[in-house]
Amino acid sequence: MWHYEKPDNLVEWWETSVDKFRNNTLFWIRNDQNTLDPMTYGEVGQRIDNARGGLAAAGIREGDFVGIIANNRPEWCILSYATYGRNARFVPMYEKERPETWKYIITDSRVKVLIVSSQAIYDNVKGFINEIPTLEKIYIIDGDGSNSLKALETSGAENPIEPIVPSPEDIAILIYTSGTTGDPKGVLLSHGNLTYTSRGGHKIYPELNASHVGLSILPWAHSYALSGELNNWIQFGGSLGFMREVTTLAEDLKLVRPTYLVCVPRLFNKIYDGIMARMEEEGGLKKKLFNTARKTAKKKRKLLEQGQSSLLTNLQFMLLDKLVFSKIRAGFGGRLQGALTASAVMNREIGEFFFDIGVPAFDCYGLSETSPAVAMNCRSAYRLGSVGKVLEGQKVVIDTSVVEAGAEDGEIIVYGPNVMKGYHNKPEETQKVMTMDGGFRSGDRGLFDKDGFLYITGRIKEQYKLENGKYVFPHSIEEDIKLLPNVTNAMVYGEGRPYNICLVFPDFDVLGKYAQKDNIPSDPESLVKNKAVTDMMEKEIVAYLKTKYGGYEIPKKFFFLTSDFTLENGMITQTLKLKRRVVVKGYQDLIDAAYAETGRYR
Repeated sequence: MWHYEKPDNLVEWWETSVDKFRNNTLFWIRNDQNTLDPMTYGEVGQRIDNARGGLAAAGIREGDFVGIIANNRPEWCILSYATYGRNARFVPMYEKERPETWKYIITDSRVKVLIVSSQAIYDNVKGFINEIPTLEKIYIIDGDGSNSLKALETSGAENPIEPIVPSPEDIAILIYTSGTTGDPKGVLLSHGNLTYTSRGGHKIYPELNASHVGLSILPWAHSYALSGELNNWIQFGGSLGFMREVTTLAEDLKLVRPTYLVCVPRLFNKIYDGIMARMEEEGGLKKKLFNTARKTAKKKRKLLEQGQSSLLTNLQFMLLDKLVFSKIRAGFGGRLQGALTASAVMNREIGEFFFDIGVPAFDCYGLSETSPAVAMNCRSAYRLGSVGKVLEGQKVVIDTSVVEAGAEDGEIIVYGPNVMKGYHNKPEETQKVMTMDGGFRSGDRGLFDKDGFLYITGRIKEQYKLENGKYVFPHSIEEDIKLLPNVTNAMVYGEGRPYNICLVFPDFDVLGKYAQKDNIPSDPESLVKNKAVTDMMEKEIVAYLKTKYGGYEIPKKFFFLTSDFTLENGMITQTLKLKRRVVVKGYQDLIDAAYAETGRYR
């Protein structure tokens, strides 16, 4: 059993913070006047007490399961900590999910009480009570009747009950994985798993304190935002505002004005693409000034890397920073000091750009099964292109026995107090990923440099061999293709085939501007059928890939789509990972035709 620091459970974790930060703001809530109202730690704490009593009155006992279908909001936090205080298990689900997935998770986890955000979701799930034996009650957060969250909290206020303090080994939450290769699996994470991870992250980010404000972008139903943001912010007394939708992100950033973000590289990729496109459009003096600012910032960074400094360069940078970079930072709200990013490694050029303008984005690495943090870059120790150093208390082993002979990398195996307790109801699946001595087989390939920085080199489950026997790691190629301004999404395919092909969903907003300049039809259907447009995109993609990949890795054929890979069509997961089998099945005729034309279709 691992040694855990105190507090080693989320009940005492919360009580420690609410005692210390009672009058601090925990959540900023947008009101009808488009300003923000504060909700303090003390106010949240009172509602946690009330909800805990309400759950007890509703029959929730130790070991029971409480489900929630809701986006990030104060009630999500309130209900999770109320559930922990019953030593029960919290089961979060996404609002944008198929009802059959909700039903599967509620059935598999044996949810007893379910809370949903709205009447619309309630109408979709109310029949589950007659179909799922364990499900007894459903409450609505935005409701007013006897089955509302308000009624649940009122009953708890009338019958207060002290929290049960769990042990670090008790299960706190089931995080259901995305199910890229089958049914979702419920990852059993303990109180010790979660407190260790958030504490370990904060140890290398000591600059985060009660003055810091975050903007909640990623779902707490995923372990990354749960540990890296919600539980983490609570421990140091910070506050959080909420993004409403992806389309309102720019407005939400300016309203909340975050000082630190927990996000994914795609956010920075899109902002970078937008900046570059705007500079190209404006041209002239603005573009020249921007390019000069970039060169000066790069020179300043290079000197610092060599332990040197130049007074002239520093003065130039100060002036250009005020004229150019401060305006970019204003788009983030004007207070952003940095960000933690995961799910993919930040492109080197883009990472350097944001470092240079004063908004460093630090890559980290983990999985749901590791609570999730394994390795993290931070201000005191970072290397662009890596995912950082392994957190104190963990051990990572690189297993070269499961990859091709002669490879420098291998499968990442994780040992530590962050490793899950297993998959709920799936002992065989658990056995497949756990080593005899307690390590978790990540399925990711990686290697360490001489200074202990970890680099991710591929995904074992997603790699495949071409007909010639050479290995391809499609995810890396796809991520690079998506960095191009004209591209929104891409999937590379070629398992057992003579060469790779690529399905591309263009950025039709960017292409539309190109079409206007050339006076050609700008609707998606016309654009993907226009050979001049598709030839331009192919040349751009191939030219970019040639700088990084071997000839066998670069797709030989491209197919441009008018429909993206989405949650609605089941082609991506909630964390935006491709469900490759679903995409291949959906475009099987197109794929078959691509290889049939070569006369070597298999």
